Amino acid sequence: MDATGTIQEYYEALRRGEPLYPYFAERPDVVKFGIGERLVGYDAVAEGLREQTRTTEDWTVESRDLRVTERDGFAYFSDAVFMSWTDREADHEFAPETRWSGTLERLGDEWLFVGMHVSTPYVE
Repeated sequence: MDATGTIQEYYEALRRGEPLYPYFAERPDVVKFGIGERLVGYDAVAEGLREQTRTTEDWTVESRDLRVTERDGFAYFSDAVFMSWTDREADHEFAPETRWSGTLERLGDEWLFVGMHVSTPYVE
């Protein structure tokens, strides 16, 4: 599978409520920025994603402009993504337009995220 396929598979795993941490490299320098968090190191990323999976449901993930470039074992991407989900604990639905960017590294036959940034545009 190429880097684009890995990103699309990640989106599908998010929709299905499947574990997301296996898509990240098990390294101390891996980083994931979410809408309201900054997770550094594989253990923090894995725990944050486990908590997200435990506390949320009914995900919609609509990729609108995925762009991926692969180079010599690394890839970088950007995307505009509409997402919605329900926070079970707060009994509240969220539905933001988001911007995604990140870097993947090919390790063996797999592409794994080494950096991911998800944010919402600033609207005044």
